[in-house]
Amino acid sequence: MDLLEDYLAGVRADGAIFCQSVAEPPWAVRFNDPAPLALGAMLRGESWIVRDGAAPVRVRERGVVLVRGLRPFTVADRPGTEPQVVVDDAKTCWTTADGPARAAPNLVLGPRTYGFSAEGSDLFVTAEYPLRGDVSERLLKALPEVAVIPPEPEFTPLLDLLAVEIGREEPGQQVVLDRLLDLLLVRALRSWFARPDVEAPPGYRALADPRIGRALRLMHERPAHPWTVAGLGAAVGMSRAVFARRFADLVGQPPLLYLTEWRMTIAADLLRTPGATVAAVARRVGYADGFAFSNAFKRVRGMPPSDLARSPR
Repeated sequence: MDLLEDYLAGVRADGAIFCQSVAEPPWAVRFNDPAPLALGAMLRGESWIVRDGAAPVRVRERGVVLVRGLRPFTVADRPGTEPQVVVDDAKTCWTTADGPARAAPNLVLGPRTYGFSAEGSDLFVTAEYPLRGDVSERLLKALPEVAVIPPEPEFTPLLDLLAVEIGREEPGQQVVLDRLLDLLLVRALRSWFARPDVEAPPGYRALADPRIGRALRLMHERPAHPWTVAGLGAAVGMSRAVFARRFADLVGQPPLLYLTEWRMTIAADLLRTPGATVAAVARRVGYADGFAFSNAFKRVRGMPPSDLARSPR
């Protein structure tokens, strides 16, 4: 398992809400209560993402956009277009002409498809991820509020299949759409984090190094193992000093500090599970001594693990 796989472990789509919007300019749709992570794809035409309090961002035809955070945003043909449709949540949308007191059944053009006319020239698809947990939070923190990935040939088969499947109602349809969304998200994240001007999650780019990448995978696969700097270096065929120096150069922090922070991230999610105890979680992340684990957790997270275990879930 590598870093991206770990980060996405809590991001698997399950009953994701899809919305296919068909429109003829001028058009604009406002999302009042977005999920922590939304993915959009412009299948036809172009659009602008207008986040409240931020500069508009253009999405070209066949481009993909990731929108992070809970701040409302508008998707429009142009930045200045006033919204005609407002989406309050997964089950409620209304037109600005009618107001929020009335739902807008007249907007329904087909399964998961909405608009004023089925013949509209622009087609925009959105889907939402309800992210949970500290592991997924590491991924969110590495993304800007709006990340636009330009059109790429690798997106074409996924977007073509999504365009076909989103308007269908066949057995297992939701599962098909969820897996398509997962594939598109992973591909979009790869493209985004490959950009030289983007700050990737800690250690992400170091995966390309054969030896340091192998060490990172070992830490993620076996976080409870009693790793030492010398042991990690030996596992990847490097001396302790050379390994420590190269790891710090590529990852940006020493190996055992990276390992401790990763262990505490896993522990934070485990502590929130029903019935979790500090002692049991300590063992799961490599601490035989609950006291030592509590000290490490408080040092990294700024609070004792017992507080998180008692917090509402």
